[in-house]
Amino acid sequence: MAESVEAVVAPRAVPPVEAARLLAAAGAMLEAEVSALTLDVCRWHPAPGEWCASEVIGHLIEAERRGFAGRIRIVLAAAAPPELQGWDPDEVARARRDCAREPAALLDELRDLRRDSVALVAGLRPADLGRVGRHPKVGDLRVDDVLHEWLHHDRNHLRQIQANVQAYVWPSMGNAQRFSRPG
Repeated sequence: MAESVEAVVAPRAVPPVEAARLLAAAGAMLEAEVSALTLDVCRWHPAPGEWCASEVIGHLIEAERRGFAGRIRIVLAAAAPPELQGWDPDEVARARRDCAREPAALLDELRDLRRDSVALVAGLRPADLGRVGRHPKVGDLRVDDVLHEWLHHDRNHLRQIQANVQAYVWPSMGNAQRFSRPG
């Protein structure tokens, strides 16, 4: 019997070209999932105060503009470390009213932003990654920090949409719920 060899690989920084591919993949996954949902599922809230899938898309749009591509552009355009602005995602979500919007229109808006963002990230040079902006809540943020948070953030909200769909279908599973319950 051959002995199994498991390589232990320490996490490493994701280079911009790879990050650009991951951002494009997250956009494609989001589009595939949401475009398959009915309007009822897109607008369904799993609990009071929690976002529906359409609101998650709206949040991703605003996060792209304000938090990720927006911050990277601000840092790259500044001669000295700029002051970055914070924002309240829940307040912005209430103002956007994305639950009432058509999911296809939200996906179109995100797709356009993401295309530009992927090009921005793919064009980052090694010297750009160390450039810094100052955030009022967390302090100094390097472009590389923002880039890695962006990859994490996308996947967090993809899981959120998938969890919404799981919660939506749960009551209709009948005895099949027993397959998913612990113990």
